[in-house]
Amino acid sequence: MKGSFSVLAAGSLALFSRVSAAPPQPPASQIVERGAAPTVTISTGTIVGASRLATEAFNGIPYAVPPTGDRRLRPPVRLTSSVGTYDAAVIPNACPQFLASTEASDLLGKVLDSVTGTPLFQKALKVSEDCLTVNVVRPVGTKAGQKLPVLFWIFGGGFQLGWTSMYDAGPLLTASIMAGKPYVFVAVNYRVGGFGFMPGKEILRDGAANLGLLDQRMGLEWVADNIDAFGGDPEKVTLWGESAGAISVLDQMALYDGDNMYKGKPLFRGAIMNSGSITPTDPVDCPKGQVVYDAVVKKAGCASSPDTLACLRALPYPQFLDAANSVPAILSYNSVALSYLPRPDGKLLTLSPDLLVKQGKYAAVPMIIADQEDEGTLFSLFQGNITSTPKLVSYLSTIFFHGATTSQLTDLVRTYDAALWEGSPFRTGLLNEVYPGFKRLAAILGDLVFTLSRRLFLADALKANPNVPAWSYLASYNYGLPILGTFHGSDLLQVFYGILPNHASKSIQSFYSNFVYNLDPNDSTGGTNAVGTKVEIAWPQWGGKRELMQFFNDRAALLKDDFRAESYEWIERNIAVLNV
Repeated sequence: MKGSFSVLAAGSLALFSRVSAAPPQPPASQIVERGAAPTVTISTGTIVGASRLATEAFNGIPYAVPPTGDRRLRPPVRLTSSVGTYDAAVIPNACPQFLASTEASDLLGKVLDSVTGTPLFQKALKVSEDCLTVNVVRPVGTKAGQKLPVLFWIFGGGFQLGWTSMYDAGPLLTASIMAGKPYVFVAVNYRVGGFGFMPGKEILRDGAANLGLLDQRMGLEWVADNIDAFGGDPEKVTLWGESAGAISVLDQMALYDGDNMYKGKPLFRGAIMNSGSITPTDPVDCPKGQVVYDAVVKKAGCASSPDTLACLRALPYPQFLDAANSVPAILSYNSVALSYLPRPDGKLLTLSPDLLVKQGKYAAVPMIIADQEDEGTLFSLFQGNITSTPKLVSYLSTIFFHGATTSQLTDLVRTYDAALWEGSPFRTGLLNEVYPGFKRLAAILGDLVFTLSRRLFLADALKANPNVPAWSYLASYNYGLPILGTFHGSDLLQVFYGILPNHASKSIQSFYSNFVYNLDPNDSTGGTNAVGTKVEIAWPQWGGKRELMQFFNDRAALLKDDFRAESYEWIERNIAVLNV
């Protein structure tokens, strides 16, 4: 069993890598020479991009001073000096990545750490602390002042991995152009792992918390200052993120208690969240966060330093990377009990995001929020020893929810039937049980982190701002895929890339384009025409009837958002003890 499970885990990890590390930039054969390269002049220089079949790409445009040297583990500093004539036709640097723990004891973790820690991997991926850049993709021929809507992409990766060049927006933008809804696409690079989300009292005292969120916010401010020169409208910005990117979208809405104003105008007017919303969290200096900081300090050899934070800043890059990556990673037994994630710091996030939403302290904008039907399967492949209810309760108590009692977590687990036909992948009968208890754990993790927390977020948002519209959907287009089902991240293939050009991908892309233009997925007006992809049913707002759109490969249907009601009611009553 152990050997076969390792093979399965390795296979699933390879699949996760293909989904998360999206296809590379188009090959050289896709570059189309159209005389002079597209060029845009902004306050910090002349940006020279590359023309492609239907789009023009400007990659790796710096928006902040490189956070290197003593600027490591500090808030971003806006770039004001000139970069001269800047070559934006190349693949930009990725921020330092955390794919596996340097202290991993399992074979898979050791292999991942060995591979990703090599200089060859670092160079091949172009990893560097000098990474605070944005990518801009626009339709060919777009001119300054054209005022196209803007879609601002925040990548996911568990706040531990991810970079902008993973996501080539060419196919997505081409589809929107063909549907008569051209827009400007912007993707922001932000610091991840210990470089962007280090916890601990030392971090809080120094004002160095949630640096990744500050990076994202500065990227948004860059858009406000510069996107008009690329043909975008800074007053028509829609945030879009997947997984940690979706959680980041909600955090950007909640930052500074909902103040999204910059130079007297809002930084964004709409939001799309794929697989992520509220994440109840303890403060930056909570005991769990302090354990992470202390582990990094110890691994770095800074424990005896009178100023441990200064010691971390002074370390050579490879040594700090090794130390920052010494804590549990997402693809491990600890799963989505993340070592690094946004936490309340009293300034950027004054409270846990669930409380900020409940109190109406967030920028309430029209929004779309989505989930995959089997969000938890990918994150339940590494816990083959959790084969009984007591072991499952102990796992949730030890790894995730330190504030919950054994009795409380036992009650939660009991709301999930242990029968095979009840777990995730859902609706698959007796199939897909990797180890005893896999489908039950997958259902619980998927609901707590994504699916039922989404419902709770929508309910609280509706109470706080009943006149702000929201739409929600559940994706079921991978139904029947062994083990994983419609797994977390599968929307990147279907929605972002449209690799499977079926009803689901075309419909969702069309709905999104409508939303970017009109803040209503059903409104197809505007753009160069109003054709797009028609769907057979209108998408109702999530309100009185609490209905979801459910997307299958070949059709869409309406679904009442009341499934697993007993589990949802328990979460709603006990949300205060579910902080991670």
